Amino acid sequence: MRTLALGLCVFTLGTGCSDDEAVSSDEEARRAYLGLDLSIEKALNLGFAGYNAASSANIPDQMTTGVAGGTLTVGGQVDQGTSPNKTMRLDIGMVDYDDGDIVINEDGDTIRVVYNTSTDATMQPYLELKLNGIPTGTVSGSLTSNSAMTGVYILSGDLEGKLTIDVTITGTMMAAPTAGDILRVPGTTMVTGTATNEDGGVYEILLTI
Repeated sequence: MRTLALGLCVFTLGTGCSDDEAVSSDEEARRAYLGLDLSIEKALNLGFAGYNAASSANIPDQMTTGVAGGTLTVGGQVDQGTSPNKTMRLDIGMVDYDDGDIVINEDGDTIRVVYNTSTDATMQPYLELKLNGIPTGTVSGSLTSNSAMTGVYILSGDLEGKLTIDVTITGTMMAAPTAGDILRVPGTTMVTGTATNEDGGVYEILLTI
């Protein structure tokens, strides 16, 4: 049974508080996703940083932190050669990742959610990016649970359970100041899809970064 602490009232899925306000499974999925919203852009930027740092097919791990604590790590592989079209296959690892208080409604109420993933890269969320027309072409790809459906985000704090992200990504890239490097063009990347919790609640993601 999931619980959500909000102020002095504790919501239990399907039962509600003393004012009979219940949190639906879809609403729970929305709240669970909101704490990951910033991490999607961070993961994309780390993927490009890894591409620029790679000297072989292996992309060295790239890391950043949550606003309030924890880490986000992206690593994996990229196609080699001189082709202007390449694919990056990346794993998303989180350890106690925390972007701080999450505002969940117009009243300004907040919750706090901490995210972890498996420490085994083969069981982490999977980010695949296709780079077409390097250095000034397009970016397309997806962020999913991986082929074994094991790459989920594990929640703790005011929400507990598991969340699966399934989105498609489209955008454009540009040449970086350093020769041979590339960057994502800010404001051109569309992220669309769903966040699904283990109770079957679904939140529709529509994000431009």
